[in-house]
Amino acid sequence: MRPLRLLAAVTASPRLLGARPAAPLNSLSGAGGTAPAPGRPATRARLGAWAELLRVSALFTVPGDALAGAAAAGRRPDRGTVLAVGASLCLYEAGMALNDWADREEDAVDRPHRPIPSGRVTPGAALTAAGALTAAGLALASRAGRPALAVASGLAATVWAYDLHLKHTKLGPAAMATARTLDLLLGATADAGAGPGTTPGTPGTPRPGRVPATGPATGPGSAKGTWPAGAPSARPASAAAQGVPRAPAGSPAPLAALPAALLLGAHTYAVTSVSRHEAHGGSTVVPLAALAGVAGLGAVVVRGRLTQGEPTGRPATAERLLLPAFVGAYLRTSAVPLLHAGLNPSPPLTQRAVGGGIRAMIPLQAALAARAGAPIGGLAVMGLVPLARALARKVSPT
Repeated sequence: MRPLRLLAAVTASPRLLGARPAAPLNSLSGAGGTAPAPGRPATRARLGAWAELLRVSALFTVPGDALAGAAAAGRRPDRGTVLAVGASLCLYEAGMALNDWADREEDAVDRPHRPIPSGRVTPGAALTAAGALTAAGLALASRAGRPALAVASGLAATVWAYDLHLKHTKLGPAAMATARTLDLLLGATADAGAGPGTTPGTPGTPRPGRVPATGPATGPGSAKGTWPAGAPSARPASAAAQGVPRAPAGSPAPLAALPAALLLGAHTYAVTSVSRHEAHGGSTVVPLAALAGVAGLGAVVVRGRLTQGEPTGRPATAERLLLPAFVGAYLRTSAVPLLHAGLNPSPPLTQRAVGGGIRAMIPLQAALAARAGAPIGGLAVMGLVPLARALARKVSPT
């Protein structure tokens, strides 16, 4: 069964989803005194329960991983990028369902309103959904090439290990950071035209708009025709001149995108460290430490491209304008709630800091794309911000 058809079958079946129908409405509605359509309240309640379980408002933080990964690898978005986005969404939602299944006993005490302890979704249905979504994510990744499947397999293993065991250990934040790092690398390795044994970014798989090599590259000021065929764009490499780590010239796509992936992973580590205190609060040091980390990440990202030009020597006007704006949005979204949580580590403010840190991944992804020389891709990612903000008002991302 195709992955999308499998996913549709899971989400369409009330019995498989395990959601319990709401009690029928006894009162009449409308001026004409007609009763509501049978089944509509139950369907709405079932969808609401699953939206809460899967934390759908956080879904908008996922597509930017693949787009930033493709930009960091010097590749334009293509069919492989779309497959990477689909795989990431499935694996992310698998982690959300598995997370609530693993925490069902703890949530029964600390958060009895969650879908599983409140009885709106059965534990078996949540576990079944986690397995089906994992299978769908791996199936989509397999269609983007063997390297993408290898990265997605590592991502799936990390998600399951985190939810089932590592979450409540000292390795929890590191495991979550590893998952986000791998998710960005998934976008860097996904390739629409990859055949068996072909690694994206290696010679023989030139990217759209890339001029085949006529000789060795001579640096950022060399002509486009002298770039190595299939090598990652020189734009990420230029960030190293400002102190940002970079991969060697001509390296495979995952290695070229590794600096951007590590920056996203560092932010994830900081947010996950704060999230460990969201139920009870009480920690001042952790939010303030995360605040310092967020400020440092913003400085590293913006420093990587502000003084750089295009590989041909032309000034990167769009990047000069957009990169500081993206970094500013990142700091505003994440730093302010962290400061509040550090000054008053109550559970509500700590939860707000975690939610802000999750939403801040979107402008961070946009900044990473712009830093890699893809300002249009950054703008596309930033278009997800109002959607995430609007949905977060209805469904909490934490």
